[in-house]
Amino acid sequence: MRPRGTTKLAAIALAAVVTAVPATAYAAGGEGGPKNQRDSSSSQGGLQNGKINVETRVQTKVNGSSGPAKAGKLSSVDGDWTPPACWYEPAFSPKEIESRVKAWRKVKFFGIGDFVGDVFDAYYKDGDPYKDYNLDKQGEGMFWAAAVNPNRKDDPEANSCDKLPFWVPETETPKEPQAVTPKILAEYAYDELPLPKTEITMAPEGETKVNLPTWIWLDKARFKKVSVTASLPDTNISATTTAEPVSLKINPGTKDATTYPASGECPIVDGRIGEPWAKGKSKKTPPCGVKYLRSSGDGSYKLNATVTWKITWTSTTEPGGRLPDGEFGADQNVVVKEIQSINR
Repeated sequence: MRPRGTTKLAAIALAAVVTAVPATAYAAGGEGGPKNQRDSSSSQGGLQNGKINVETRVQTKVNGSSGPAKAGKLSSVDGDWTPPACWYEPAFSPKEIESRVKAWRKVKFFGIGDFVGDVFDAYYKDGDPYKDYNLDKQGEGMFWAAAVNPNRKDDPEANSCDKLPFWVPETETPKEPQAVTPKILAEYAYDELPLPKTEITMAPEGETKVNLPTWIWLDKARFKKVSVTASLPDTNISATTTAEPVSLKINPGTKDATTYPASGECPIVDGRIGEPWAKGKSKKTPPCGVKYLRSSGDGSYKLNATVTWKITWTSTTEPGGRLPDGEFGADQNVVVKEIQSINR
């Protein structure tokens, strides 16, 4: 029978070790640490904050192309929701866990290497709760370990995945709530969406006049659906997250202004946000725009334009659905002058 509290004691012991020793002594590939030469089915990671973390192996593709080049981070309209800061994913084979412990034993910093090795041996080798690192089950499953979302390393929730690596047979789904799933991958892809910069076009451009309606629109070719597929190699776990622009919200930067429409939110019509100004439209009301009622003086108003994106996700193994809408915007300085008139 397994003594109660063994896992917790192991974690406490490891935390004490890391508190007393520089993290570089235990980082993967560091002095005395595991070698950095690993095959594609393995994970890189280290011992940090009393846990064995791994560098996530999740891969992303944008509309079928590799490597998203992000313009900025999407902000959820739901202030209580953020993409996951960490999760558990398949990380180590039995042989890899054993080799990690042997490598840590080579750390000769005040005998800490042997101490860490003894802690791990008690957990993974001596029958509590595992025996001989599950070497007899090589090829039949993996030890799952904590992986931190690289976009949210500074998030306090990144420390919430505090379990030591645990065994999961290849044919089973882990019961751990934070184990990686298609939905978790979809939420991770939320952070990877390469949205275009919110650069609006205005007419007049650069400088406008008091009481003159200013037309605002967005480049139709740039503001289209964009998708990111996140997948975990050597598994069937994947998900595709899609962002679709739905509206543009205008904040003129002053109360002395009128927006078109009055709500300040310009919907997408026929795949376009706003309408380009052209000759002959000077007497028309812009479908998307602003009219300043007072001069900006020697300065300028800071107009903010924010696009709202509808976010959905799909998967080949789960139904998929909606994720919280996202917002992505930018500020732009607008100079407003009084219309000069000459009395003769």
